[in-house]
Amino acid sequence: MPITVLYPEARQQPDDLERGIFGRDVNLVKRDTGALSELSGADCAETDGLMIMGFGVTGADLERFPRLRAIVRMGVGYDRLDRPAAAARNILICNVPDYGTTEVADHAIALALTLRRGILLHHEMQRKNPPAPFRSFQNPMIERLGTQTFGIIGLGRIGTAVALRAKAFNFRVVFYDPYLPNGAELALGVSRAATLEDLLRQTNTLSIHAPLTPETKGLLGREQFALLPKNAVVVNDARGAIIDIDALYDALKDEHIAAAGLDVLPVEPPVEPIPKLLAAYRAKEPWLEGRLVITPHSAWLTPQSWEDTRRKSAETMRAALLTNQPQNVITPQMY
Repeated sequence: MPITVLYPEARQQPDDLERGIFGRDVNLVKRDTGALSELSGADCAETDGLMIMGFGVTGADLERFPRLRAIVRMGVGYDRLDRPAAAARNILICNVPDYGTTEVADHAIALALTLRRGILLHHEMQRKNPPAPFRSFQNPMIERLGTQTFGIIGLGRIGTAVALRAKAFNFRVVFYDPYLPNGAELALGVSRAATLEDLLRQTNTLSIHAPLTPETKGLLGREQFALLPKNAVVVNDARGAIIDIDALYDALKDEHIAAAGLDVLPVEPPVEPIPKLLAAYRAKEPWLEGRLVITPHSAWLTPQSWEDTRRKSAETMRAALLTNQPQNVITPQMY
């Protein structure tokens, strides 16, 4: 019986690229479903490998796949996959940690600079009716980069790439990551904060690059935002639920935080009732003008990163199903 790899989501497009990696002995099946529950019993019964992009995978879902041996998350985050349930059924879960590192890092810096240089603010002011006077003006979010501390939560692949970019723009860079061994800061020529509170107290521009785990969910709320110096800027292109978005709304409304750039939201796509910060943004409420930019979880995407995602996902699945050397395995205990 041939090995079958199932691509269940509409945006997955296996073609010659994937077939060249898997070879002729692997059957690639493409389905266009809105959820795993919409798959036929026949498809589930024949699947050995499951490719996942946006879907969650529950223990109940796994019960429908009697032959399933591996799941590859076509991305970095795996917080929506039931890892203990998969482990109980001896199903490998793997991810693709290196498909869009540079893109996400570039996006974080782009959001920070768009706000810190007042680009969004001036853009909005110049297209008002009537437009603002054609001249520069002072605003709390606009400061010389070299006078600021750029704080990073999570110094993994992406966080490291962000640190190097921030250094190039003359920020003083400090990070907090309790899971990195001593000396990581020396290798990069940056500073390290011993605690999250220590990081926040000295950070003017904050960029978040941690995974979503029970430990990091809601990591940044009212108390944490209050620790940031007044007129701080917050950037998040990691996971939306790391931030209490209502607390961010209040911090922006109170003008303690000058601006924010978000590529992620707690629920994606947003559903009613949407967060009040998103509602204010969409309503173009005057108090938020030029102070908030939201992009639709697009930080990772370029034609090159999309090809990397497809290729690396196929290579990871092939290693899991056809070799004794699986790659990027996520254990139930990993965050």
